[in-house]
Amino acid sequence: MKICIIKLSAMGDIIHSLVTLQFIKKQLPNCQIDWIVEKSFKDILENNPHIDNILPVNLKTIKTKKSEIFNQIKLLNTYAKNNYDVVIDAQGLIKSAIVSKIVGGRVLGSQIVGFDKDSIREKIASWFYDETVNIGYEKNVINRSIKVICDPLGIKVSKEDILNKEPFLFSNINKNKVDSNYIIFVVGASKTNKIYPKEKFLEIAQNLNHINIQVIWANEDEKSVADYLKDNCNNITVCEKMNLDNLKLKIKNSSLVIGGDTGPTHMAWALNVPSITIFGNTPQNRNTYITDINLVVKSNSKVDALNLDKKDFSIKDINSNEIVTLAKNLLK
Repeated sequence: MKICIIKLSAMGDIIHSLVTLQFIKKQLPNCQIDWIVEKSFKDILENNPHIDNILPVNLKTIKTKKSEIFNQIKLLNTYAKNNYDVVIDAQGLIKSAIVSKIVGGRVLGSQIVGFDKDSIREKIASWFYDETVNIGYEKNVINRSIKVICDPLGIKVSKEDILNKEPFLFSNINKNKVDSNYIIFVVGASKTNKIYPKEKFLEIAQNLNHINIQVIWANEDEKSVADYLKDNCNNITVCEKMNLDNLKLKIKNSSLVIGGDTGPTHMAWALNVPSITIFGNTPQNRNTYITDINLVVKSNSKVDALNLDKKDFSIKDINSNEIVTLAKNLLK
């Protein structure tokens, strides 16, 4: 069986879908799994033994250069020549649905699968699928990924399976975990109202003053926060800017990751590394999988997953002592 999964972006969403592959390969060990992804997120998938071919696209360039659409369609038509038995749109957007139709629509008997109209925001996307699955948009994103990817393949995955998952992000730099006595601060996020204040990160660091804390960053704003923390606390190190392969290794070898609802924090869950995810205007029960070692702290604001409040900056109100208490318990 040839399977093509479409999950274009973003980092956290791709990670939440990647968990499905180990369950597919256990029950269909001889199947071929290819993955279509935006070029900028390609490295998240690199070195994964469950993926046969990573197929990058660059659909984002179409926004600034309309003529690029022809190059992308040409590229997708080359991917379609792989003659997939099943094409699964795990994204649920109009653009990903169109991708699924181009890649899977040329083979007689090929099944194009995606969410039904009641399970996604861009409801028109469901028109492109031969088979649809139903699971509420507000449901846990990991459960949604398993539903849309595994159910059509006849593969059942239980909660216990997910809790007992194997780590599923892979770096080409080092195959073995190295015991390192440091924790990681993830100080940035894609949205400003998902970022925990630097002053409160400093309070956490000062309360964990016997531990080596390393701050990762991806842009100059995050770098300035990292430098602020280093200048005000002597147990903080600012990491060099890293590519995704180095980031996977850095998180894999850490003792604990603390950060907002963003990709690098979700990497810790994927790698079975202890983590504390800080939630403000996004729903903790939807956007992560809580375990004995992967915990969350949530502000007091009420969140509607179907209508996020862009003016909700309640993450700033979370007391740093809540995080410190959880961190100390996890580090034991």
